[in-house]
Parts: sequence; C-alpha cells; structure tokens
Amino acid sequence: MSDRWTTPEKDPRTYGNPVGELETYREYLTNYRLTIELKCEGLGPDDLARRSVPPSTLSLLGLIRHLAQMENHWFQRVLQGRTAGPRLYKSADDPDGDFAGATADPATVQEAFATWKAEIASADEWLDGQAGADLGEQIAVHDGTASIRDILVHVVEEYARHAGHADLLRECIDGRTGQ
Repeated sequence: MSDRWTTPEKDPRTYGNPVGELETYREYLTNYRLTIELKCEGLGPDDLARRSVPPSTLSLLGLIRHLAQMENHWFQRVLQGRTAGPRLYKSADDPDGDFAGATADPATVQEAFATWKAEIASADEWLDGQAGADLGEQIAVHDGTASIRDILVHVVEEYARHAGHADLLRECIDGRTGQ
C-alpha cells in the first residue's frame, strides 16, 4: 500500500454500474479526471513543471493546461459552438503553449488548476443538460461532422492516454506508482 495515494475505501473514484450510455461516459470521464488529480497531489510548482525527457515539454502541469484546453475545445467550442475568443493556451504563434508555458511559477500553477477545474465544471453543467439527448446527433467538427457520442469517447480517450503519461511523470518525480 505504500505506493498508493489512498486506501481503496477512501478512493474518490467510483466503479459502479452506471445506467445508460451517457452515465457510463460520465463515470469514466470523472474517474480519469480524478486520476490525473491524484497524480498531481502533493507536488509543488517545481515538480509539477518538471519536464519528462528533453527536448519534450511534457510535464504534469503541462498536462493540466492541455486538459483544460481540451475540455474547453470539445465542450465549449465544438459541442456548444462557442468559438468566439482565443483558444486556451494555444495560438498560431505558439501551438505548444499549453505545455511550453507550464512554468514552475506558483501563479501559473494556481491559474492552470483553477482553469482546469472551471472547464470541468462547465463541461459537467453541459452534460447535466444532456439526459435523454440523442448521442448520435451530428455536430460540425473541423471539416466534417462527428456524433456527440464520438466526441465524448474521444474526450475519455484523451484522458486515458494522458493518465498513462501522468503515471510515468509521477514515477520519475518521486518514484510513486499505483492507482
């Protein structure tokens, strides 16, 4: 148990038997969000901003910024059509801004986590309104369309991939593995 963040009884993630397709996506999404949060828990700005392997810009803080940007892109810009304004942490001049801008400055860390949590709350609010929705509905995406279902699966997949990155990053920082 020494490599675990918490005991199984206190693990914030749920592994129930959700009823319905949307609730299944939501449980997986919530659990992956919590996993990322667990992997960052207890680390200071220097460790959160620590890069994986040069020349990569990958860090836990970069992942938080990237996931905030990803939540904003899919839930706000694509699913709700709110495309006004600049993209979070990205620009034509700096397409790697989410990772490259992840510095050990405490204000940068605080802002990144606050933005991520705000984007999660906004996405969850939108998801709350989707009970009974047709998840097969097609949404305009880039040069084509995708169903709401495909977008939700993609968001879960994005978190799953980055949870694996977070596992390796945390192990490199302090040797901690598990959960």
